[in-house]
Amino acid sequence: MPRKLLNEELRRASIDEFRRQAKRPVALVLDNLRSRHNIGAAFRTADAFAVREVALCGICAAPPDAEIHKAALGAENAVAWRRFPTTMQAVEQLRTEGYELVAVEQTEAAIPLNRFTLDSKKPCALIFGNEVRGVAQEVVDACDRCLEIPQHGTKHSLNVSVSMGVVLWEVCRELKTKN
Repeated sequence: MPRKLLNEELRRASIDEFRRQAKRPVALVLDNLRSRHNIGAAFRTADAFAVREVALCGICAAPPDAEIHKAALGAENAVAWRRFPTTMQAVEQLRTEGYELVAVEQTEAAIPLNRFTLDSKKPCALIFGNEVRGVAQEVVDACDRCLEIPQHGTKHSLNVSVSMGVVLWEVCRELKTKN
């Protein structure tokens, strides 16, 4: 049986090294997440996949915050982030910066994640919604596309932090195959 690696054997980047390393052309946009645990998980997931930034919108709490830190394990100190009073302001700003805006939401025209392809000429802003209401309709309306995670059980949603991990895994896998 293989031996489990010790933390010091993992050769993780320091915060300064992480800040200097190349990032994937992806931003996470959090549309009014209420749970500090989910916000912390977003930072930790953004760190794991080396995305450009996290946009905290509306009621999202922001670092420094003990509960965010508890879930992020310090990733909130490494990952770039911005605060926006509303998600629409984030959407407008990211559009001016050249991002393709993609809501992760169940809509009439949502593309299943397994059939979603990236626009190779633009960075991608993935918008994840509130734990109860999802991505606001006005935000969905302002997006270029929507994608959804196909599900086959009795529930129609995953926890938002789980959704971020699933979507980022697939998006980063596709980025790797394109490069």
